[in-house]
Amino acid sequence: MIDLLYRLYERRLEREVRSAGRGPEHIALILDGNRRHGVRHGLDPSEIYSLGARKLDEVLSWCADLRVPAVTLWVLSTDNFDRPIEQISGILEAIAAKLSALAVDPQIHCRRVRIQAIGRLDMLPAQTRTAIEAAQQATAQYDGMVLTVAVAYGGRAEIVDAVRALLEDYARRGVALPEAIGQIDADAISRHLYMADMRDPDLIIRTSGEVRLSGFLLWQSAYSEFYFSDVYWPAFRRIDLLRAIRAYQQRRRRFGA
Repeated sequence: MIDLLYRLYERRLEREVRSAGRGPEHIALILDGNRRHGVRHGLDPSEIYSLGARKLDEVLSWCADLRVPAVTLWVLSTDNFDRPIEQISGILEAIAAKLSALAVDPQIHCRRVRIQAIGRLDMLPAQTRTAIEAAQQATAQYDGMVLTVAVAYGGRAEIVDAVRALLEDYARRGVALPEAIGQIDADAISRHLYMADMRDPDLIIRTSGEVRLSGFLLWQSAYSEFYFSDVYWPAFRRIDLLRAIRAYQQRRRRFGA
């Protein structure tokens, strides 16, 4: 009976979302709550992150069905490297395994999903970097959807890296420091961000009930709409995504005006 009610509710939500017409073109998700979900359900530590990785397949399918052209997932922060090694190794193994699977996934190729990774990738072990490179190379020419995986990512670190890259660019071109200072503005920094060629996220969703961004896309989220879901990432459902999109559609975006 409960399953039937959920299906009916999901259909109603989907009708509302589709009839509204205006949906987000770039959804970013903070995948939070893996460990808490695992503890609640008595899962072995080795299962926790692989379960969260499998959830990605469903979310990509839902987004493709709703014609969302860009999806960004924050799977590992730079701060996570301060955790115990057994936790980090589990996350990294799950990331490497998932990216290796995506590189040969028929659905990824059928939907023409281009995969890219952002963050301080040099912090990652060789196995994870190899999996990232394989997924990026296998999908480099696709234009159906962009899936961005933020790994070893931090919002402050990204801004620092962007400013460094901008200054290095000035140095290569022989621009004197006083002149360079005068040329630094928001547009110049934006051009050196990790996703400089993409639109900023319209909607940012965080799972697990935490009501904060924790540094995710600090620069790009200035005018994003936020949605905080109480469910843990492995338990995230299609109705949760539809609720987030419906909430986005009901808001009036002012972009600072």
